Formats: sequence, structure tokens, C-alpha cells
Amino acid sequence: MYIVMLGPPGAGKGTQAKRLAQELALVHVSTGDLFRENLKNETELGKLAQQYMDQGELVPDEVTIRMVEERLSRPDCEVGAVLDGFPRTDDQAEALDSLLEKFDGEVNLVPFIKVPDDVLVERLSGRWMSPSGRVYHEKFNPPTVKWIDDIDGSQLYQREDDKPGTVRHRIEVYNEQTAPLIAYYRDKDILVEIDGTKSIDDVFADIMKKIEAV
Repeated sequence: MYIVMLGPPGAGKGTQAKRLAQELALVHVSTGDLFRENLKNETELGKLAQQYMDQGELVPDEVTIRMVEERLSRPDCEVGAVLDGFPRTDDQAEALDSLLEKFDGEVNLVPFIKVPDDVLVERLSGRWMSPSGRVYHEKFNPPTVKWIDDIDGSQLYQREDDKPGTVRHRIEVYNEQTAPLIAYYRDKDILVEIDGTKSIDDVFADIMKKIEAV
């Protein structure tokens, strides 16, 4: 079984993908992890990706697809995988379909975790960091004293990525980029919409119900 997880930044798709893979005894294939692994091990594909990144360019689809193909061809993926972070575009989705044909497989289900933009902004822009790397959240995990680290008393700061303006831009880019991808999977009748405003456990239960119905 092959499952593709979709959802905007802050929707919790990575958390759900890991949990699903564990529950279904599938492999969690995260493109973020794949890139880190290839860069760390200085593989041919890792070096290629590094060249583009060093020039401040996006890594081409071809490189990402080859990384995914290499990962899916390993023996542990024979039973299937939960894909997280790939595909991001309809072109990548078509490439994935061609790739899975080589393994006599296909995408069986695409859970799309939907969360309103304002909720995503609140989730992501509420994050604050301590200089030593501890993460707080204004609403979900606040420090005892506002803006002060609980452990060493240092001043908390907000990463550029977590500032509301940046967060809104990331969400806009995601919505624009993935609209055709959502349409692609909807046309194949394998897209299922999941309410991502519920608790982590409830979201997981909803996804499992959809999988059991396949």
C-alpha cells in the first residue's frame, strides 16, 4: 500500500505520517529526511543537490525523484510506504505514478489534512526558541515567564521562518503550488479530506477509518 500525505505547513502531516507508518507496518518516506541522509552520506545525488543549494537554487524535480526512487527500491519498501513531502506538484505526482508502476504498485489513498489559514498562522507563528534550542509556543507550551527560557533564564527569540508575515507567505505558496496536485488526486478519486483542527488522536482515527474503507 502506498499513501501520500498532503497538508499545508503546520497541519501536522509529518506527525500523522510517522504514526500511520508505524500502525500499518509501512515505511515513512520523508523527503526532508531523504535530503539530509543523502547530504550527510555525500551520495552522488546528495552532492548534486548540494550544488544547486549552494547556488541558492531549487533542487530540480529529477534529483528529488531519483532520491525517492532509490529509497522505494530498498527491500523494506516492498510492503509499501507513507510518503511525506512528496509529491508537491502534479508533475511530481505523474512521475510518482510512473515510478510505482515499476514496483507493480500505485497510490492507494491521499489523506489531505485541511486546516484554515488563520489557525495555521496561530500554530506556526506562536513558536519561540531559546538560544540553546528549546522550543516554546505562546498557546500550547508557554514559558513560565513570558519570553524567558524556563531552564537558564535566557531571552527567547522568534525565527524568521516563524514570523506571521513569513508564515502567511509559506501558506500562500503551498496553496498555489498544490492546488493542481489536489485536483489531480481528486480526479483519480483517491483524495480524502481530513479535518486537521481536531486533536492529533482524532485526526489519526479519521485517517485510519478512511484507510480501512479502501
